[in-house]
Amino acid sequence: MTDALRTAALESKAWPYEEARKLFKRYPGGKPAKDGKPTPILFETGYGPSGLPHIGTFNEVLRTTMVRNAFHTLSDQPTRLLAFSDDMDGLRKVPDNVPNKAMLTEHLGKPLSRIPDPFGTHESFAAHNNATLRSFLDQYGFDYEFASSTDYYGSGLFDDKLRDVLRNEAAIMAIMLPTLRGERQASYSPVLPISPKSGIVLQVPVEVIDADAGMIAFMDEGERIEQSILGGRAKLQWKPDWGMRWAALGVDYEMHGKDLIDSATLGGKIAQVLGGRKPEGLIYELFLDEKGEKISKSKGNGLSLEQWLTYGPEESVAFYAYREPKKAKQLHIGVIPRAVDEYWQFRGNYAAQEPKERLGNPVHHIHDGEPPTGEMPVTFGLLLNLVSVMGDATKDQVWGYLGNYVADATPERYPELDRLIDRALAYGRDFVTPTLKRRAPEGVEIAALERLDADLAALPTGASAEDIQNIVYEIGKAQFGALGGFETLRDWFKALYETLLGAEQGPRMGSFIALYGIGNSRKLIAEALAR
Repeated sequence: MTDALRTAALESKAWPYEEARKLFKRYPGGKPAKDGKPTPILFETGYGPSGLPHIGTFNEVLRTTMVRNAFHTLSDQPTRLLAFSDDMDGLRKVPDNVPNKAMLTEHLGKPLSRIPDPFGTHESFAAHNNATLRSFLDQYGFDYEFASSTDYYGSGLFDDKLRDVLRNEAAIMAIMLPTLRGERQASYSPVLPISPKSGIVLQVPVEVIDADAGMIAFMDEGERIEQSILGGRAKLQWKPDWGMRWAALGVDYEMHGKDLIDSATLGGKIAQVLGGRKPEGLIYELFLDEKGEKISKSKGNGLSLEQWLTYGPEESVAFYAYREPKKAKQLHIGVIPRAVDEYWQFRGNYAAQEPKERLGNPVHHIHDGEPPTGEMPVTFGLLLNLVSVMGDATKDQVWGYLGNYVADATPERYPELDRLIDRALAYGRDFVTPTLKRRAPEGVEIAALERLDADLAALPTGASAEDIQNIVYEIGKAQFGALGGFETLRDWFKALYETLLGAEQGPRMGSFIALYGIGNSRKLIAEALAR
């Protein structure tokens, strides 16, 4: 790492570097060593496996990794990333997007790791969802350690801090009670015992019998039960659990959504009571669905990673996650094409940028400072227009058309374009072609299309996209006798999109005609005029 790069990183306004500098300030002399060995800076992400993970879950790990990579630019201190699953939580409601809902209903209230898997593939519902998440993370090659709340509670790893919770119950209650309504205050306890009778995570008042031994008493189905909270026989309410975990593990960085600001504040106070310290972290805005509603695992209204990767490459979802994390963004199928094209736009700019500019380029953070080489000779949007007009096209046919527009157009020359064609064919088939509806031209549009056809016929072989675009532009400005002309160029382009492509928006027409071929484009014009 060069001194110039480290200096630029210390000044960069890119959000991963701003976040990394928080940790640099937290431990300016390095995190204190233990037993003579360096103590890693601990990054953590949290996930509740009460439903199938969505892109929002995946993106928290992705963004945290970007901060971790940025920190490595500033410091040589070792780091770890812990992806923590809250799979001891009780199932509060049955998700809408899973099978065997009746079976799950019978297990409401039990820890997620002790409920059968409705998909029938894993030992528990939590195990299924944890495996799905880990598959996402492994596919991207993340450097992380997976952690299970069930394992940490059951193994006794949290036992010392759980004793501290009982010792400091009054202080924790003083933090939590003012945030609760009256009736909830009466039944609240930071400790949730697991019923030895029903297996349900109980929300009942708890009496501390012996804090050092971890013993409590509570009422369970009318019977007073005395039970240890150690070894997985209880868990904490999630806000005290968050604070306890920060203190027990020494977490230094954990980002969270804007909806958890108050919860994180309470967790930080509880961590301090337990001898810990609230971690640094980015507060990000939430992803919304197409209707502007919060994405929910139980509703399944989010976009899954599998769906995104069907229609867009891996880099595009990382690009979308990077951009403006403090701004609420909709997450649905319709955002994919623009994310793909903007990724390639930024990647194309990277090589010519100065080091300071590179640190602010999203591809720097997506590829940890080493973006791959290679170019994309056509936009994803243009590909979508092509495959949509072609109808039931094959990949070989698409490559045939690309030969009109791209020199040496072969899969070997452009392997990333080859993979992008697969996505374009899928996206066009599923979301574009079904919506196309070409209308008949009317009024001045007829004369304009007739002139476009004549001008295209007069072009020499090998006319460039720019030459064609100039023709389209001049026709839009022309008058056609008594018919007059278009009020604005936008009206002309809109007419082209609606009559030739069947859409309200479209590509740069010079590029599209060059790609589709002059002969094929003239056929589109003839079909429109005949309509």
